[in-house]
Amino acid sequence: MKCPVDHSVLVLDPTGRARDAESAELIARGPATPAEVLGVQAWAVSDPDLLAALLKDPRIAKNGSHHWPDYEAVAAGWPLALWVTARNMSTTDVEHHRRLRRLVSAAFTPRQIAALRERIEGMTAGLLDTIAATGAGGAPVDLRQQLARALPIRVIAHLLGLPEELRDGFSRYVDGVFSTTLTPEESQANNAALYTVITTLIATKREQPGDDMTSLLITARDIEGDGSALTEEELLDTVMLVVAAGYETTVNLIDNSIFLLLTHPDQLDLVRAGKAGWEDVVEESLRREAPLSHLPLRFALEDIELPDGGTIHRGEAVLASYGAAGRHPARHGDSGAVFDITREVKDHLAFGHGPHFCLGAPLARLEARTALSALFDRFPNLTLAPDADLEPVDSLISNGHRTLPVLLNTPTHP
Repeated sequence: MKCPVDHSVLVLDPTGRARDAESAELIARGPATPAEVLGVQAWAVSDPDLLAALLKDPRIAKNGSHHWPDYEAVAAGWPLALWVTARNMSTTDVEHHRRLRRLVSAAFTPRQIAALRERIEGMTAGLLDTIAATGAGGAPVDLRQQLARALPIRVIAHLLGLPEELRDGFSRYVDGVFSTTLTPEESQANNAALYTVITTLIATKREQPGDDMTSLLITARDIEGDGSALTEEELLDTVMLVVAAGYETTVNLIDNSIFLLLTHPDQLDLVRAGKAGWEDVVEESLRREAPLSHLPLRFALEDIELPDGGTIHRGEAVLASYGAAGRHPARHGDSGAVFDITREVKDHLAFGHGPHFCLGAPLARLEARTALSALFDRFPNLTLAPDADLEPVDSLISNGHRTLPVLLNTPTHP
């Protein structure tokens, strides 16, 4: 006999401070449960098998403007409106998704990613030189700022041809897109500032095109006439998506991986002893601490019966709860919350599943492996700073720390 499932609405904490408790609550409530996301109700799906099925189910759509009855009301004042109103491959269905994905995918082929390896290694080495100088004499170093954030924005800047003077604005405003503590007015102002930076980048590349993704997308907007051309809105929103998806996820992956290794030194010892590799660290970090705890939103095209007897009704929103899914006992038994880089089953949904699987996943993995290997090789005595402030970022979406202060503990020589 099944235990009754609680389908009362779970209000998700916008500050991210209840993340672990919420993941446990989502798991306890069953495969899917009603949840409130900043005043908007959605079905939070935490069971990994159900979530994987729904992420590739043709009865679940991404285009809210066509399939969500609440779209007009929400778009007008919801702080996360951009997550459903943007016009890029993350919010489109079928033919439009294929068209937009094809335009971006050329930059993320295995050959293109492999070609970036040496450049990423060089970027990492330069950042570690700066970190060494900052931490000389025992001063704490914020690795979220100086490595986890610094490396991905440099990689994205290279891919997009982003000038140095625009990088800080991009990273700051992307952080705002993921924040869930902004008021609607603050969110709108942040989005407007982000689009100003994107518009500046596109104008610059129209004047001076280069061998970069932005220039290629502009060509697709301005020249192609075979039905694959981008609209101006799609051009802006696709650049925004590449920055947001390619930046925030990787920042949190590197941040969480460092934190997990420093708080589980036995796992770091396994890597150093050759009993596990950096690939194991990255995959277990992705499973244990999904860089995005929740990802809004998808929409039901028809009534969908749930395994526990509930129903997602046509037009209702669906929230992918990756954080809870990664720890779920259905896949990982009672050890789902344990960080164990030697576990045999490390599969996860941190990069999504199905048609909308993240194109940048191989690049994020490469950046994380490179950063971790070089960091712990350069600073083998690295530790968290005493009394380190490890508060989470202000987001129910983004899973990372505000700061990650460490001591390098490098030997001093007379």
